[in-house]
Amino acid sequence: MYKVFIVDDEPFIIEGLYDILDWPSFGLEIVGQAGNGQRALEALRARPADVLITDISMPVMDGLSLIREARKLHPELKVIILSGFNEFDYLKEGMKLGIENYLLKPINIEELESTLRNAVEKLDSAKSEELYDAFDVQIIKDNTLYRWLTGQIAAAEFEERADLLGLFLNRPYVAAAVFRPVENGPDGFEWLRTRLETEPNLTLFRDVDGDLVLLASMDEWAEGKRSFIALLEQLSHELSSRHSAVQIGIGSVGHWPEEAAPSYREAKQALEYFLVYPGRTVMDYTELGTELSTENGMESGGAAGGQPFSLQWPDYAKLFLTRDAEGLACRIGQDFEQMRQSGGIGPKDLLNRALELVVRFKMELEEIRHTEEEGIFKKGLDNIRSSLTFDELTGALQQVARETVNALLQDSKNPVVSQVLAYIHEHYADELSLKTLGLQYHIHPVYLGQLFHKETGESFAEYINKYRIEKAKYQLKHTNLKVQEIARNVGYWETGYFYKQFRKYVGISPTDFKAL
Repeated sequence: MYKVFIVDDEPFIIEGLYDILDWPSFGLEIVGQAGNGQRALEALRARPADVLITDISMPVMDGLSLIREARKLHPELKVIILSGFNEFDYLKEGMKLGIENYLLKPINIEELESTLRNAVEKLDSAKSEELYDAFDVQIIKDNTLYRWLTGQIAAAEFEERADLLGLFLNRPYVAAAVFRPVENGPDGFEWLRTRLETEPNLTLFRDVDGDLVLLASMDEWAEGKRSFIALLEQLSHELSSRHSAVQIGIGSVGHWPEEAAPSYREAKQALEYFLVYPGRTVMDYTELGTELSTENGMESGGAAGGQPFSLQWPDYAKLFLTRDAEGLACRIGQDFEQMRQSGGIGPKDLLNRALELVVRFKMELEEIRHTEEEGIFKKGLDNIRSSLTFDELTGALQQVARETVNALLQDSKNPVVSQVLAYIHEHYADELSLKTLGLQYHIHPVYLGQLFHKETGESFAEYINKYRIEKAKYQLKHTNLKVQEIARNVGYWETGYFYKQFRKYVGISPTDFKAL
């Protein structure tokens, strides 16, 4: 929310401004007040504001002088003048200083509301322009490339946007690689972008899963792929030494532009095989010992001269969607027993089929829930690899299937909203806004606000205020702190605003609540 500072030598004017408007509904929060310009200026040096509402005629320093000095601290400050004097000289001077409006007392509420809306629109516009190069262009680029690679925009529309964004993907061949950090931490996006800025045939973006995607445009198929893999191995080494270890999946090289999307899908799928082959640096989809199934099923080996046995993935997927854990376990037992009895199937073949299914389970869960449950699958793979008998192998695989279904049965919020909620719960006393959290979690603040409301049923401001008030209620009942101290402890620097929010959500003042 944008910050508002109020200056007037009449306390009842300040108190009235607190009460006549629902400030958060405008995206505004009152963060301070003062009775004259000098005190206001001192406060603004320590705690800048976005909107200044000030009287003109005040002791020590008048409103016009305050505006001039405050603008030196914050040139983009939006100013609204309140005055009991309908004098042309004041209005003329105010206009020279670039004020939003000159309102006469008693204040016309509708005019004040209209003025505040206009001020907020200007602040939003200025912030958008400020962040355009550093943030919005990358968001547009990320969105355009992801939607194109997933078939959500047509080729003609993509070409127009690619030209606007300066994407040089016009060589005959293309391949995709996907980077994913091994552990939570910096993903190295900014480092990679700087590292590759002199490579016009490489395009970096972030997809909706938070993975980093690198598209390579090539003149030759074989040599282009060798050079690309060599670069990926070098980048893996450099990232590991500068940031954190990464897993890199690479898809097949294909013709531009029609085979870019399949290469991206393959690169994403290749990442899943780090569960099976953890020692690799780059996972090449085309060199995997076994490949993910097609829509017709995952083919397994069969008896020499006999019909191959096929694990039909669509049948497994139906059992997942119906959350039938025991049906899934039963199907695994039947299929693996049939493979064993078919002849020509060795222990290594059975192990590969089991590992393949675990990867498929993981991908199915992520597709449905859009979140990861890495622990289930790492433990399952360890148990499968350490199995000494057929029964141990199938039992370990059945356990992974049951745990995957159990994970599906759990209610889960969007992972970004879950991270934001966790951050709010830990940092509720800090200054919080959709803009700062959007930058932190790489999501546009407008979209984050919509997503937050969809997941929680409340606006971002409502949720924070309610959470802070609940924390304040606890401190009022269990500590001897003063109301002003508690207000600051839970994130309200202006006590008057804290009182208003407390009455709004609790129905009585903090003092009365403490006395109950």
